[in-house]
Amino acid sequence: MTVLVEANHLSRYYGGHCAVDGVDFTLKQGEVLGFLGPNGAGKTTTMQMLCGNLAPSTGQVRINGIDLLDRPKEAKRHLGYLPDTPPLYRELTVNEFLAYCAELHGVDKTSIPAAVKRARERCGLDEMQERLIGNLSKGYQQRTGIAQAILHNPKVIILDEPTVGLDPLQIREIRALIRELGREHGIILSTHILTEVEESCTHVQIIQQGRLILRETIAGLQRQMHSCTLEVTTRMPADLKTLSALPGVLSVEPLAGNRLYVHHGVDHNPAKQIAELIVASGWGLEELAPVKKSLEDVFIQLTRETGGLPG
Repeated sequence: MTVLVEANHLSRYYGGHCAVDGVDFTLKQGEVLGFLGPNGAGKTTTMQMLCGNLAPSTGQVRINGIDLLDRPKEAKRHLGYLPDTPPLYRELTVNEFLAYCAELHGVDKTSIPAAVKRARERCGLDEMQERLIGNLSKGYQQRTGIAQAILHNPKVIILDEPTVGLDPLQIREIRALIRELGREHGIILSTHILTEVEESCTHVQIIQQGRLILRETIAGLQRQMHSCTLEVTTRMPADLKTLSALPGVLSVEPLAGNRLYVHHGVDHNPAKQIAELIVASGWGLEELAPVKKSLEDVFIQLTRETGGLPG
């Protein structure tokens, strides 16, 4: 797959404060990268540098193989950007606004009607084309913001909090649009909504205190989310000491009633031995299941391990 974004040793200082510290990553065509981080972690600063709106103190950004610092105009032709507050002119109709944005993006005048039509269709705006933007719902305003970002058919689309303030139906529609766009483009999606990453993205990266602490595919992350804990429920009280003596068992944590957690090592899952022991001992096995961590659990664990959430 074609590499569309390369960030190498990207850093940004504000006086003596290092907001982004030596960030490296790539984005390939067909990838939708979820970019996560607690407030103050350096996420917005990184996004601004990737868009060319903020110069890095050190490091390099290449967009579709073009150095963003050396050849900014050429590189930005391959970029589409939707900031967290869409840059909309409320007094214009959707068609008027998109035609104006097409000119700003450098689309050839003879190609503007076709470019507007294509972006409008992809974002489900045909029925709204003659409506004033100020009279549109928040969901359609977001769609209009995404349409202006894809007018010039860029290789890379950067979306900053695209579903903030939308109702559940609008959120579902925007996520479906992002997945569709992700088939042809490379997308960086900044969000605080963890379920959005799981539903819309192919990859995820987490930034904390200016450094990337995780870069993983969603499939790989889901494998990590299977923790080394089994939840066990028995009809009769189980003997915790006997369970603890099984190979691979690290500890046994009693819960309410006859429920307990069995924590085990990464390399050995003792589920089969636990089941055999419970049946042989007559304790009555009612449930034996792995405890699955959520993306939220992984996010909180990682950010706490790397110094805690900033104040």
